[in-house]
Amino acid sequence: MAILGNKAKPEGRLFAIGDIHGCPDELGAILKSIAPGPTDTVVFVGDYVDRGPSARDVIEQLIELQRGPAEVVFLKGNHEDMMLSFLGFPGHYGESFLFNGGSQTLDSYGVSEDTLEHAIKFLPANHLEFLHGLATSYHRPPYLFVHAGIMPTRQLEEQAVEDMLWIRQEFIFNVHQIGATVVFGHTPMRAVMVDLPYKLGIDTGLVYGGRLTCLEFSEGIAYQVARGSRQVKTVPVDVR
Repeated sequence: MAILGNKAKPEGRLFAIGDIHGCPDELGAILKSIAPGPTDTVVFVGDYVDRGPSARDVIEQLIELQRGPAEVVFLKGNHEDMMLSFLGFPGHYGESFLFNGGSQTLDSYGVSEDTLEHAIKFLPANHLEFLHGLATSYHRPPYLFVHAGIMPTRQLEEQAVEDMLWIRQEFIFNVHQIGATVVFGHTPMRAVMVDLPYKLGIDTGLVYGGRLTCLEFSEGIAYQVARGSRQVKTVPVDVR
C-alpha cells in the first residue's frame, strides 16, 4: 500500500479540512478565511460529493485551489469510492451510491433519471481526472491523514485501503500503535474529536446541519462555519 508523504515545511501552516459533502458556499467561506499561501499545505480528508446541493461546484472549487500557490492534498472518501464504482471504475458499493446522496451529486451535473445510464458523459474530463487522482493517505509526522481511520491491530504498512475509507467504531473506540496521530473524517460528531496521541476527528456534520471544520496545526486552531452561514469562527483545539 502506497502512502503519500512529504517532508515537513516548518515555515508554513498545515491545515486539514473535514467532510464537505457538496456544500460549496461553506467551503468557500473557509478557504477565504484561511487564505493558504505558497508555504502552506492544505489536506482534505475526502467526501467532497453526495447529500449536499452541489458536488459539482465543490469539485470545481478544489480544482481551482490546485492552481493556487499552496500545496494541496486531496484524499479519497468512501463517497468518492462509491461514485467511481457507480460510474464503472474500480471501487466499492457502487450499487449504494444513489441511495447515499449520489442522486444529489448527479443532479448537480444535470443527470436525470432518463440519462442515468450515461451519467459519466455529464462529468467534465477534469472532474473525472480529479476523482481518479485522489490519494488514500498522507503521512506528515506526527500526523497520518486518512478518510475514515485505520485498523488498530495493524501496523501502518499493513493497512488495507478499504479500512482507510470505511472503518468506524473499531478504529474510534480503540487505541493503535502506529506511532502517529490519525486525522480523519467520515464519522460525523458534534465537535472535533480529540483523543491524543491517537486520533483527531474533524467531520463535524456540515451536511447534517453541523459545521465544516478546518484544523490549523501549528497554532492549534479550528476554523468552523455552520451550515447555511458564511461566518467563520475560530476555537482553540489541542492538536499535540
